[in-house]
Amino acid sequence: QVQLVESGGGLVQAGGSLRLSCVASGSTVTINTMGWYRQAPGKQRELVATIVSGGSMYYADSVKGRVSISRDNAKNTVYLQMNSLKPEDTAVYYCYAYTFRAYWGQGTQVTVSS
Repeated sequence: QVQLVESGGGLVQAGGSLRLSCVASGSTVTINTMGWYRQAPGKQRELVATIVSGGSMYYADSVKGRVSISRDNAKNTVYLQMNSLKPEDTAVYYCYAYTFRAYWGQGTQVTVSS
């Protein structure tokens, strides 16, 4: 019903910036909450940030102050602007959306070098 495609991952140096994008297609009019999870090798998947259509946002303590989530409803796209990146930010970042259930993207790799 909903398909999510992430982009924008890559290799950056510590202290650098990266902007992730997630484009939703399908039954996008039903989407309320969108956001980003990440999973590093050997670690649990953790919530990074989430945003609802009304504008409310949540950030994990580990990224608060360094990342910003935004949403363009007209383009059915959610963004994650990441600044002051640290090596511990290295992970696969997954976009998600909630309608009647959760939908997940394929993930985009973010690697931050020392």
